[in-house]
Amino acid sequence: MKDIIPQERIESKIFLIRGQKVILDVDLANLYGVKTFVLNQAVKRNIERFPDDFMFQLSKEETNILKSQFVISSWGGRRTFPYAFTEQGIAMLSGILNSKRAIHVNIMIMRTFIRLKQMITTHKELAHKIEELERKYKKHDIEIETIFGAIKKMLEPPKSPPRKFGFQP
Repeated sequence: MKDIIPQERIESKIFLIRGQKVILDVDLANLYGVKTFVLNQAVKRNIERFPDDFMFQLSKEETNILKSQFVISSWGGRRTFPYAFTEQGIAMLSGILNSKRAIHVNIMIMRTFIRLKQMITTHKELAHKIEELERKYKKHDIEIETIFGAIKKMLEPPKSPPRKFGFQP
């Protein structure tokens, strides 16, 4: 069951909500090949495994924002607000969903989260190196401007007539 789902598809399901990278219950159910209410029932039967930092329910405002971003509700005619699962919550799902597909999908999701973290780290390192270069060359720019200023002063004609030396008639 290698690469059941393309990594890009998983990445497109990851949202930043309340400062955390999450996947919504409807998207997880879709990836796992189960109905959303089946996934949520399994979670509710094992709710002690899902503290607030593993899973939380979206507020009405958050739900409306997501709906407006996608124009059409991606979760159909729900009567409840969607649940958002963090990386840890998704890892915990592997313990309560015991199908082969769920196990393979979970592995792929975890790899996607790891890849995103590596990309973020790489971008931070690159941004740091760019800042260092900017500081270094800014210093060089100041030094070059000082040199050009000195050269311009040397090329300026004297402001007062030159003093004469030697014998004057």
